[in-house]
Amino acid sequence: MKLTVIIPTYCRVNDLRRCLAALAEQVRSPDEVIVVVRDTDRNTWEFLETSVPSGLPLQTISVVVPGVVAAMNRGLEAAQGDVICFTDDDAAPHPDWLARIEQHFLADPHLGGLGGRDRIQHLPESLAGRPCTVGKLQWFGRPIGNHHLGMGAAREVDILKGVNMSFRRAAIAHRPFDTRMRGSGAQAHFELAMSLALRRDGWRLVYDPAVLVDHYPAPRHDEDQRHQFSAIARQNAVHNETLALLEHFSPVQQAIFLLYALLLGHRDAFGLAQLVRYFPQQRDLAMRQWAAAMQGRWQGIQTWWASRKQGSKAGLGGQEWGLRG
Repeated sequence: MKLTVIIPTYCRVNDLRRCLAALAEQVRSPDEVIVVVRDTDRNTWEFLETSVPSGLPLQTISVVVPGVVAAMNRGLEAAQGDVICFTDDDAAPHPDWLARIEQHFLADPHLGGLGGRDRIQHLPESLAGRPCTVGKLQWFGRPIGNHHLGMGAAREVDILKGVNMSFRRAAIAHRPFDTRMRGSGAQAHFELAMSLALRRDGWRLVYDPAVLVDHYPAPRHDEDQRHQFSAIARQNAVHNETLALLEHFSPVQQAIFLLYALLLGHRDAFGLAQLVRYFPQQRDLAMRQWAAAMQGRWQGIQTWWASRKQGSKAGLGGQEWGLRG
């Protein structure tokens, strides 16, 4: 079995150095490492030309379109592996990361995707000791992540997380990441769209906390600044979530989801109940978060409807990469 690792990167030389060093220390060496770099990122190109750890089977690819989706799809075009592994430039896989990934895919021919825990640095370890649901989509449309908190045995899930996810080549050979995802950098919920598409295709997705990376969340170079509210970033994230869920649900579930989104929502996509809950403390901020979520929901519905009318689901199976091999 051949393993390819794809790393999208942008203006994070020190983080990328740590990531590549961790890949060089793998018990099971990667057969191919593909680093995808923005064409304008001069510092990263200079680093890759002069300072890469020796012994890595490294290939560098340029991308001109902003956003993680374009970068990952460029990597997929070049990938040769039977299993395609993704991690972020601000993560450091543990030495047995690839060995455990290989074991899972060899043991289960129906396994389409595998995820693991990203142990977020500076987060109190005590937070990870609590039982919690990981990587599930509730019936009414609320996605649950918690991939950084998961403990215990491997289990089947609905959703993987981009910093630590691997796919069987056969599962994604004709299914690039969804190019309709909005955002100029992180493009939130691209993993949700891919994960649910593979579930619809009948593949199993598994989360194993022992498939571990250390995650050092680095500053983003786009409108999404993690814990700082941005109306544009929130609209984009809610658009992407809405589009992925409408694609996945039956007509009845779509109606239930839209009612839930309007009346309740969740802390990252306010509905009316969340607005009422947070308004006494946040006032203007709560109103801005609710307005951005409602705009994102409407934009997601519009994108979904336009794709349906065109009879094409761009990025969710309407294209073929024709991966080599």
